[in-house]
Amino acid sequence: MIWGFNITRSKGILLAVGCLSIAACSVLKLPYTVTKGAVKSTYYVVKGSYELTAGTVKVAYKIGGFTFKVIKAPLDWQLTHDVESVDGISPKEAIRQGRVKTAPYSVKGKRYYPMSIDEAQSYTETGTASWYGYETSKRNYMTANGEVFNPKGLTAAHKLLPLPIHVKVTNLENDRFVILRVNDRGPFPSIHDESSGERIIDVSSGAAKKLGFYQKGLAGVKVEVIQLREG
Repeated sequence: MIWGFNITRSKGILLAVGCLSIAACSVLKLPYTVTKGAVKSTYYVVKGSYELTAGTVKVAYKIGGFTFKVIKAPLDWQLTHDVESVDGISPKEAIRQGRVKTAPYSVKGKRYYPMSIDEAQSYTETGTASWYGYETSKRNYMTANGEVFNPKGLTAAHKLLPLPIHVKVTNLENDRFVILRVNDRGPFPSIHDESSGERIIDVSSGAAKKLGFYQKGLAGVKVEVIQLREG
């Protein structure tokens, strides 16, 4: 196993999307589903295309000052996590069928039931964050929803949020924050430390550096789902 907003401005954060076309690639849909009337906090404006069309394998976009790059991984790549099954089928078959987003899954015999998209809109939690990515530096891995895992990128793993979704993570020890794309599952209990499963989020090593806890390894954080609407 490989293995963390309160915005004062009244205007939403602008998200710009651009695509890079590459031949012989399949469709990858991007993350946003907005439930009208369900969000009580500030909306964040989303502009641009949500979908990678045929022949496109990569998309780059920005939320505020944070840049995101999404690449669809080949299905023969190794997964970053220890998920045994998703919705009763193999993880890779679930990825191929597009059944990962809110599907129940199993890890070491334990069943996990992710939140619905509606439930996730008001999600906020305070707890411990860790980071992962060191183990992936010498080979290619893909996340639980079939994206290329980039340890330097702004991504995270969460046990129960829909995949993918974006969150604001604030380090409560230094008030630094980042916006992250949740595209993986975890953190789960490890054979070396059962308590690791109690952490609420696993962020990429790149995110840990921005949050200021890369060297320390753990930090107290607040995690909040970002609310979005089309501009």
